[in-house]
Amino acid sequence: MPDTNSNDPHTTKSCEFDPKDLSIQLQFNGRANVETINPVAEWVMEFVRSTQCAPGKEFEVELALREALANAIVHGCKNDAEKKVQLCVACDPVRGLLIVVRDEGPGFDPNKVHSPLHGQNLISDHGRGIYLINQLMDEVTFDKGGTEIRMRKK
Repeated sequence: MPDTNSNDPHTTKSCEFDPKDLSIQLQFNGRANVETINPVAEWVMEFVRSTQCAPGKEFEVELALREALANAIVHGCKNDAEKKVQLCVACDPVRGLLIVVRDEGPGFDPNKVHSPLHGQNLISDHGRGIYLINQLMDEVTFDKGGTEIRMRKK
């Protein structure tokens, strides 16, 4: 299991979930390092499988999670390990699985992200992460100036 920085007083408060309404909750607050993607994703997916929070949807959840973490680290934090990435995961039997990924980057306008299905973007070697996340998850929103993505799988 990754270091969750449980002594950090901001960790529990910053997820902005109401614990009375949630079955289970995971939190991670760590450095923006691409080497954290695999252990964090494996830890979250172990939780998802054990709780049966998104039964039969594990592939979609894992791929969207990995893309969101990679975007936060590579694009949001610009691979600056001095910056932090935060992950919050909650499971609710009625509302499903909620995943929130935040970064300390400058943010972006998701409406200005070009579709990978048009023009020169078809042959580009990047630029498919947000498109994939939107295809894989049931609900996707960007908040806090593009530094936060909220994904839900029912």
